[in-house]
Amino acid sequence: MRKNKILNNNINKPLLFSVFALIVFGLVMISSAGIIYAETRFGDGYYFFKRQFFYGAIPGLVSLYFVQKIDYRNWKKLAFPFFLVSVIFLLLVFVPGIGVKVYGASRWIDLGPISFQPSEVAKFSLIIYLAAWLESKGDWRIKDFYEGFVPFLGIIGLSSFLILKQPDMGTLGVLIMIAVSIFFVSGARLSHIFALGSVGAFLVFLLVKFEPYRFDRILSFLNRSGDPQGIGYQINQALLAVGSGGIIGLGLGHSRQKFNYLPEPVGDSIFAIIGEELGLLGAVVLISLFLTVAYQGFKIARNAPDEFGRLVAVGITIWVVSQAFVNISANIALVPLTGIPLPFVSYGGTSLIFLLTAIGVLMNISKQSKTI
Repeated sequence: MRKNKILNNNINKPLLFSVFALIVFGLVMISSAGIIYAETRFGDGYYFFKRQFFYGAIPGLVSLYFVQKIDYRNWKKLAFPFFLVSVIFLLLVFVPGIGVKVYGASRWIDLGPISFQPSEVAKFSLIIYLAAWLESKGDWRIKDFYEGFVPFLGIIGLSSFLILKQPDMGTLGVLIMIAVSIFFVSGARLSHIFALGSVGAFLVFLLVKFEPYRFDRILSFLNRSGDPQGIGYQINQALLAVGSGGIIGLGLGHSRQKFNYLPEPVGDSIFAIIGEELGLLGAVVLISLFLTVAYQGFKIARNAPDEFGRLVAVGITIWVVSQAFVNISANIALVPLTGIPLPFVSYGGTSLIFLLTAIGVLMNISKQSKTI
């Protein structure tokens, strides 16, 4: 019996619903988790909520709406210029008067009324550029050491070096996971992946060994009770928050750790507040939404019309999944603290806008996917 391939022009409703639910979930939790912190710092308990809504969610959803209407293949034409612009942005964070230092890290660009994190642009642009570049190489060139592996190292090495100089080890880890996943799915040799992992592990060892604050994070991960008021403070407070939530939580708005005990309650520690206020049930709902995004993303990749679409879909899905996994794992002490925000949920307008833009691209690939 002959099977006819047809184009699927429908919106991926499970993906759209899950992303929208995550945004609403995030806005509610930012409002709850940040009310004391915002009142203390800015004199407005809903400062973080209003900024996330007006400067993150609204422009992000507008971007998603328009991007999902644009043929994803058009991004291929912009791949190199977009990547080049992201590299320039990563350089500008070190320019006095343009780059802004926050807590000793140069991660922001401030251009009058506009401020953003170039690392979020870098994640998106790297996915587009790697997908276009690897598609153009073809299978045998990707497997070749000099045609595939060495140039790949050069591409990720450039972005990695600039992000490391900020410094931002958490973002660097996510960026490398995205890049390696795309490289692997494109047909790279396992020996090259293994070599890349070995070199990466050695470099991480050196970075941790010769930078005291990174070494302290490893120590606090291995021995949380060693310095509970110092290097182990944040993870201990996060575990206290999650543990006190139990099965059903203390109730929305009833967190105790948000009263200036837990650092960054609206940022990388927001999952701990979710666990405290909504308990295990709230955490399961949240994780289920991320799993739905992951399933739909990989399903879109499998049914993509071409190699470029497949690689872009894989990259975007790995971006969301790996970042969520690292953030949640750090808050329950499965991995060392990294300062990575929870996608769609943590406070951060730049992150939300570019994540939603990427989801728009993913939805357009889904609309043009071939079903059997």
